Amino acid sequence: MNVKSTIAYFSMEIGLSTKIPTYSGGLGVLAGDTIRAAADLNVPMVAMTLLYRKGHFQQKIDEHGRQQEHPVRWEVDEFLTGMPQRASVIIEGREVYFRSWRYDVSGVGGFSVPVYFLDADLPENSNNDRVLTDCLYGGDQRYRLCQEIILGFGGVRMLRELGYNDIKLFHMNEGHASFITVELLNEEMRTSERTSIDQDTIELVRDRCIFTTHTPVPAGHDKYPMDLVEQVLGDNQAFKEIKYIFHYEGVLNMTYLALNLSRYINGVAKSHGEVSRMMFSGYDIEAITNGVHATTWVSEPFQELYDQYIPEWRQNNFALRYALSIPQQDIWLAHAEAKKSLIRYVNQSTGSGMDEHILTIGFARRATVYKRANLVFLDMERLRQIAREAGPVQLVFAGKAHPQDEEGKELIKRILYYREKLGNVIKIAYLENYTMDLAKLVIAGCDVWLNTPKPPLEASGTSGMKAAFNGVPSLSVLDGWWIEGHLEGITGWAIGPQGRKRGEEVTEAEEAQSLYDKLSNDIIPLFYNDRERFISVMRHCIAINGSFFNVHRMMQEYVLNAYFH
Repeated sequence: MNVKSTIAYFSMEIGLSTKIPTYSGGLGVLAGDTIRAAADLNVPMVAMTLLYRKGHFQQKIDEHGRQQEHPVRWEVDEFLTGMPQRASVIIEGREVYFRSWRYDVSGVGGFSVPVYFLDADLPENSNNDRVLTDCLYGGDQRYRLCQEIILGFGGVRMLRELGYNDIKLFHMNEGHASFITVELLNEEMRTSERTSIDQDTIELVRDRCIFTTHTPVPAGHDKYPMDLVEQVLGDNQAFKEIKYIFHYEGVLNMTYLALNLSRYINGVAKSHGEVSRMMFSGYDIEAITNGVHATTWVSEPFQELYDQYIPEWRQNNFALRYALSIPQQDIWLAHAEAKKSLIRYVNQSTGSGMDEHILTIGFARRATVYKRANLVFLDMERLRQIAREAGPVQLVFAGKAHPQDEEGKELIKRILYYREKLGNVIKIAYLENYTMDLAKLVIAGCDVWLNTPKPPLEASGTSGMKAAFNGVPSLSVLDGWWIEGHLEGITGWAIGPQGRKRGEEVTEAEEAQSLYDKLSNDIIPLFYNDRERFISVMRHCIAINGSFFNVHRMMQEYVLNAYFH
């Protein structure tokens, strides 16, 4: 059997549905949106990831403000179709077998993209090997390395077993999948009957690989000691013959492996492309700015609104530019309905007693220090003053900390501390267990979307894009996508001193001061005293940012610049 697909898309995590908890955050959700765009645009793609039977984790926050993690229980066969084919990889000298489960993503025109989830939970394997695909980003370095061997080596082998023999391009969504390149070298050696890896073999593999790097944060680039690699992977000809491709500063760096064996490399925003070129000098790194999938992230009230005024918006996201002609009152009514749903959920789940008529600011990101969820609380007395004098404000937070990120967990605890301190002036809620469904509710229901990463660590960010689709303007540090999407007072507001130059060091106190000034001088007066102008900002969010920062445009750039260039 020979199944027709041209592009194989590999990602350590893919977010397709809250009911399929095989994602942790932005990387996986972007992967899911990418696959949806391929289905919408009839791009001949197949996707590969791992099956996490325990999901990422379910988050509970105890009475002390401490995050607790619990396994996610879900019935795999209720959502995925088991495939009969088997493949294997060698790990520590043992043959580890795995199967795959299939999920078909259907596009607006009926075209579908299959997604395969690799699963090592088979009776042929030892108990230790059966759990290798159980947990996303779990375990120690050895566990992670084993997972990346299964994804990279095993994913290519499973594609062959499934009949995908005409794959022209392999797209690695982050460095976790870099072992694809080594397996392709092995394939070239076998098919050409070469006894050693020469430059022609390397170029043949490089010509078939595309790599997207997603983060300037060092922890996002997997590194493994070579003695661990040799112990787990065993005798591998490619590693022996072309060490210069795999080694970087004495370790196996998965990012450099992908960089060295890809013909097209890109960052995920224009600014991230620049940062990546500085991080990885000597490599030609392009930029394709991320986008989000409109149909997935637009709330029900706005879907109905767009269906009425822009009926082609699902097939043609660029048509959202016509949002400027939607009557302001209709935009406000759709937003009020989305906000009512959020406030009802917040009050039922936290007992916060929030009011749907009060300006509501949302912040929902992975709880980690560089995203700085606590920047808004840097001067609590100023925040109290703003709420008393400019107008009332309430804040909704959500986001998980990685189980091993103690600083991230402490950040959650601090926000709950601020909630107690500000409770008589500013209501604050922290929503547990941030999922795709909860993200859609929070993003659409807030009035303003807050984003405060430490520059230049925001590679792209997509939550603000999702907000824009729902007419929610951003109040954000100028980093990632917001450098491209920001028009002051038109699509939202920038945090940072006026006249700041790119790369210029700015203190947190200066950024907080700017945040408070924008709230007290611009946003709060506009929301309460000039509703027409506030709704004008909402319309421009949709028309300017929604029509551009969508995954259809992103996929078209991949097709034109990377896939078929």
